[in-house]
Amino acid sequence: MRIRTTTFPSLIQSQGSELQNVSRDQLTGMKIREGEEDYIIGDLALVEGKNPHKAINSSVDELDYQLLAKASLLTASNFVKEPMVITTGFPYSTININKKPAVEFFNSIESVTYDTRPFGGSDHLVQPISVNRVEVIPELIGGIIAMRSGEDQRTGNFFMVSMGYGTTEIGLSTDKGVIQRTEASGNGLRYAIDWAMKRLMRDYYVGLRTEQQFDTAFQAGNIILNRKRIDLTEIRRQALAHYYEDVISPLMRNTWSDDDFDRANTILLIGGGANYPELVDSFRREFDSFVNIEVAENPATVTSRGYCIRSRNKGGSAAAAVGIDIGNANTTVSVIDSSAGI
Repeated sequence: MRIRTTTFPSLIQSQGSELQNVSRDQLTGMKIREGEEDYIIGDLALVEGKNPHKAINSSVDELDYQLLAKASLLTASNFVKEPMVITTGFPYSTININKKPAVEFFNSIESVTYDTRPFGGSDHLVQPISVNRVEVIPELIGGIIAMRSGEDQRTGNFFMVSMGYGTTEIGLSTDKGVIQRTEASGNGLRYAIDWAMKRLMRDYYVGLRTEQQFDTAFQAGNIILNRKRIDLTEIRRQALAHYYEDVISPLMRNTWSDDDFDRANTILLIGGGANYPELVDSFRREFDSFVNIEVAENPATVTSRGYCIRSRNKGGSAAAAVGIDIGNANTTVSVIDSSAGI
């Protein structure tokens, strides 16, 4: 079973002006109508928007969550023709208040109206959406499902650390399930982004960039300020070091006991934070051969892939399975790749 993943930035902005032929395809030219207004989403918001944004850990009743959810369904509709079986999730800290509203919201969507002109079309179109079933699970569980039931087929006990933009989720997974006492949530990579922005503002005027826009520069390791390219690698290294020391290490230390480390000797890293070598090195320095540190393949899409596998296992049809991870930095949509066989 091979899974196809599609990712776009979790950014939105209202857009009243007409955009024509500015993108190569629907994914990079998403412009969705909600009520009487149009909103640019994802890559289009990043390029054409002046203030693209998303609330951190937004609830289901907020507009940005709803628009990103509809953009996800529009993306999935290009691959899934049957009534969709959808799995999505939230951090442990917010899942209880969002679980029921999320199921109700996804079930209420019957269509998505979008503007085709940004990528060469002539007008708005309406894409019918058919939803068969919706399930909402904790983000960490999505990651564990991907590692145990995906291509890795991992067995045995392991710790998992999921480093997202809004939150970091940790827990100990065993063959029998997750030990609830070992689960905890902490601040995500936003902590490091905020630290880096404040540090940079000591010496430079950063303008009116949103933190999501600065995140793009943070990942690239450089930024253009006052027509000069500024190297961010040292500031990024310092920011990630503070993030690990102030957030991640205390979170693990206060949650996991010595007995837990007697049960498992591997920490598996997933989420966007696992793409930063500086963070991975911090784990290795702290545990220094006492525990194996492993980075999952394509760590930023692991949770979405786990959601998709869950949909496949619960819905009974690979052609209907959809996993949607509406992250604070990026949104990832996963479907079963029918061209690769089931």
